[in-house]
Amino acid sequence: MVGAALADELTQRGAKHVTVVDQGPLYETGGSSSHAPGFVFQINPSKAMSELAQRTLDKLDQLDPGGEDDWLLKRVGGIELAFTDDQMRELKRRHGFAQSWGVESELIDAERVEELWPAIDTTDLIGALHTPHDAVVHSVRSVTAQAQRAIEHGATFHGHTQVVDLVTDSGAVTGAKVIDALTGEHERILDADIVVAAGGIWGPTIGTWLGKNMPMQPIEHGFGFSHPMDEFQDAATDEACNFPMIRHQGAGIYFRQQGKALAIGAYEHRPLEVRQDELASAAAADQTGRQPSVHDFTWDEFSPTWDEIQRVYPSVAEAGLDEARSFNGIFSFTPDGGPLLGPSNTVDGVWIAQAVWVTASAGVAQVVADWITTGEPGIDTAALDIARFDTRLLSPEFSRQKGLESYDEVYDIRHPRAASAKLRRLRTSPFYFHQQLAGAHFVEASGWERPLWLEENRRVLEEANLTFPKIPAWDTSEFSPIAVAEAWATRNRVAMYDMTSLARYRVEGPDASALLERLTTNKVSKAPGAVTFSLMLDAAGGIFSDITVTRVSEDEYLIGANSHRDLIHLKNHVRKDEHVSISDISPGTCCIGLWGPHARELLGQLTDEDISHEGFGYFKAKHLYIAAVPVLALRVSYVGELGWELYTTADHGARLWEEIYAAGTQYGLVIGGRLAFNALRLEKGFRSYGADMTSEHRPHQAGLGFAVSKTKTGYLGYERVAEQSANDKRMVSLTSDFPFGAPNPGSPVLNAAEQLIGYTASSDFGYTIGKTITFAWVDSEYAAPETDVIIKHFDRSVPATVALDPLYDPEGHKMRR
Repeated sequence: MVGAALADELTQRGAKHVTVVDQGPLYETGGSSSHAPGFVFQINPSKAMSELAQRTLDKLDQLDPGGEDDWLLKRVGGIELAFTDDQMRELKRRHGFAQSWGVESELIDAERVEELWPAIDTTDLIGALHTPHDAVVHSVRSVTAQAQRAIEHGATFHGHTQVVDLVTDSGAVTGAKVIDALTGEHERILDADIVVAAGGIWGPTIGTWLGKNMPMQPIEHGFGFSHPMDEFQDAATDEACNFPMIRHQGAGIYFRQQGKALAIGAYEHRPLEVRQDELASAAAADQTGRQPSVHDFTWDEFSPTWDEIQRVYPSVAEAGLDEARSFNGIFSFTPDGGPLLGPSNTVDGVWIAQAVWVTASAGVAQVVADWITTGEPGIDTAALDIARFDTRLLSPEFSRQKGLESYDEVYDIRHPRAASAKLRRLRTSPFYFHQQLAGAHFVEASGWERPLWLEENRRVLEEANLTFPKIPAWDTSEFSPIAVAEAWATRNRVAMYDMTSLARYRVEGPDASALLERLTTNKVSKAPGAVTFSLMLDAAGGIFSDITVTRVSEDEYLIGANSHRDLIHLKNHVRKDEHVSISDISPGTCCIGLWGPHARELLGQLTDEDISHEGFGYFKAKHLYIAAVPVLALRVSYVGELGWELYTTADHGARLWEEIYAAGTQYGLVIGGRLAFNALRLEKGFRSYGADMTSEHRPHQAGLGFAVSKTKTGYLGYERVAEQSANDKRMVSLTSDFPFGAPNPGSPVLNAAEQLIGYTASSDFGYTIGKTITFAWVDSEYAAPETDVIIKHFDRSVPATVALDPLYDPEGHKMRR
């Protein structure tokens, strides 16, 4: 599906010499596209994934011939059922995503469900979510239609042609080695300077050609068919679908009419992993007539689904299950559930379009085609780009365990703060065991263990007589009121935070300054000891990342970055004639954030250096010895209080932590967690890349104009940075009252007439100011302070007000004293 769509998109853009090879017969080649049930629900917590689904359906609408026998998609709509209060609450949340991302939806009652599909038993139904323009896609016909149009525009397709390796020269691809897939003979080279890997469930094999582990896990998924049913006897064809698609999230079931039968998918069974050697070859598939992506139906796994479907759809019991027609289909899951797109970053000229379901297929093809032909994907790819995964994490076991977990969670109701349960303690800082002793509650991010709060700080909650209003049950997920104590201690005493999980890169060499000046919006090549907050943009002027740049010496810089994508971005822009070395020093180093009114007094007990404001100014860096530990200290603060980030090597970490902790006793020092940290940065109006702004936004829209030099020119994105982006939105801080809880990211923001004007980003409880703080993107006419708006929090309309940023210490005196 992706390969055909991409060939079509490339030829539509004028690309020549486009060749598509597949080991199976055209166009039902035997991968997961050949058996996919074709459910396309457009609602997703991710704005980008929702847009990909919308693009897919819009394109297939244009190609659809509209006949009863050759349709590509049917906009029959979708219904998601809720039989418990928790399930109904989740549907209200999804309804909010739909409003924010422009997908028509409505919350309906049991009576309306009966009108749309009378055979469903609604006796215990609480409610449902109806999306009238979702669709069933006939994947094989859609592959065929896109392939044939690509051929009309000059593309060449070869079936029964298996790629067995890439051909490279000096780290760049020059072709693909192929054989006859049925005989294993006739080896030849197809010359190519660009190769796109869109091999679906064969992705792990493709990864070996690239010298990396492809982070995806093929998994079997039970798919059953009933025998013919009385209510479908008038079906015109075996593919007819005249009723909405149904998702029963509480039981991990989806089903739809398929001709005269009911087709039923099961997510409730345990993940059934599939190794690459368990996929049938094209020759074996040709002999047996069974697709490589189809395995035998496993009744034991499917039986709970069959029991439940008979309760929800009673008439299926009389028809019975057609086991001979049923099967286990194979498709792929990544560690975070997202697709894998973009340059391979290991072999020049190789691009990835892997782990893509039919839902996003044509949309992904448009994005990758734009990316290849123009250098810009035209959509935020932070959560899609394969470069988001740190290659050190990508062991086969990581891909396996996390992929299996992704399968398990497809229908789960997950809070945004929910943590992975698989492969924990992959990465720990030197402070991990000290945090354990303090009763840390850990979550995981990029393999790192990070504490949300620490139980030992409950005493501070009690000593300071701090209270926190009762909040809705949803907001208690991965939450403790202890965070109130940690935030209070940071503002009133002093706190230490483990900042080790943040990415750190060393850029050094005689051309380091030239590289960084080309990629940053602020002037960074200042005198050694200067720290600069800056943005990196893409060529379209959108925000690629936000970073801190410390000039350590004439030829050395320390970069505080967001993710592995930043490292790849830096490396990809080094010119061949430049002498620059870029290394990820995160694993061998650690960092403590020490902040609060008593931070200087505490640190002064441990060093002989002048750390007064006059001797160590704000946004400056110094090499110090702290309790005999060599430290690079940065006077920066992400929480809005006086303090430093203290960097040292991992071997010195334990001593640095212990000495600071011991010296801090007299000042009431606490160890802070991520909950308090996040709330404090929201109070200061500090944005977080990915959570708050993306490449869809310009700096001035995000309130980050201060990070763009008024005199610097020539950096990547400079010519377009001042342009208005596709939307005329601005990021604002909204305040609302505590009892309503913190809105989910992606919740709709409405005006007084309840018209959509934007959507939310980060949100948390502002413990210091006594309000819930929500960053939101709103139409510019609603961005003025004191403007009243409405946030939709589930089905509740929460009054909120645009506030003047920042809410805490607006002049920044506390950080600069």
